[in-house]
Amino acid sequence: MPGRPHEEMLLGGLAAVGAGFFTNPLEVVKTRMQLQGELKARGHYAVHYRNSLHAIYTIFKSDGIIRLQSGLVPALWYQLFMNGMRLGSYQIMTNLGLLNGSDGKVSFLKSILGGASAGCVGAIVGSPFYMVKTQLQSRSASSIAVGYQHGHGSMIEGFSGILKEHGIGGLWRGVTGAMFRVMIGSAAQLTTFSTAKEYILSLKVFNDTSILIPFCSSIVSGIVLTVFMTPPDVMCTRLYNQGVDANGKGLYYKNLLDCGIKIMKKEGPWGFYKGWGPSFLRIAPHSVLSLMFWDQLRKTYEKCYHKHIEIDIPDSVKSSE
Repeated sequence: MPGRPHEEMLLGGLAAVGAGFFTNPLEVVKTRMQLQGELKARGHYAVHYRNSLHAIYTIFKSDGIIRLQSGLVPALWYQLFMNGMRLGSYQIMTNLGLLNGSDGKVSFLKSILGGASAGCVGAIVGSPFYMVKTQLQSRSASSIAVGYQHGHGSMIEGFSGILKEHGIGGLWRGVTGAMFRVMIGSAAQLTTFSTAKEYILSLKVFNDTSILIPFCSSIVSGIVLTVFMTPPDVMCTRLYNQGVDANGKGLYYKNLLDCGIKIMKKEGPWGFYKGWGPSFLRIAPHSVLSLMFWDQLRKTYEKCYHKHIEIDIPDSVKSSE
């Protein structure tokens, strides 16, 4: 018997929180690199972060080791709410058989639509946390600063400041970028994981219960996800981090489309792939850790409450984004 909706959402969210704690430093690096050279052509801005390793070293040297965990609190709350809704919704659809075709196997088209819709719901719920997370992660010493620098130094300061200046609507500024980002990423990731998992199972190389099956499926999913998700991820970061005027309007971008056009015009196609390195380095461990945490949480829950919950790895991949 499938788990109840709130159980699926809570377990999915907790699994993502566990993974997010370990991968947040790469999220900080990714955010800084995505904001580097904002709306400037290559060669016309200072390169503070050359690659992932150099970025880690630079942040450690200039900001201190603690800043590698900048935005951790809102990042974990984001993982709980966004992935709780995203993975829980997708798992419920899986449990109900809504993603299967007439042959009983996972339908490619239904999996795409299911992943996109689940991602959209998760993005809306987690949007305020993602915005504050982004703004905290971009904050740095002036010598290595990139992007707009916001004054708040904690999640509470961020929320209170935004509410005071722009009302509750200000917490969802840029949500269209988040919806686009997670819909694209979720559809690509969930579909790729499901398809890869079924293919690997059909090869009979590993035992059907081997952890290597979801591990290999997650790696394949991570590669595809990086290709498809990095452009909307860059736009999402830019929309959330930009400063706003007295009316709450963005100083750099009017909306998602305007953001995309300006990036292409000023930075060229490569502008959409800034930060792809740390994105990929983060995706693989985050996927695997989420997957393992999800699996163990479901097994532990079953043992503690003597309930039968399907512990075969669900077709949803256990990671965020």
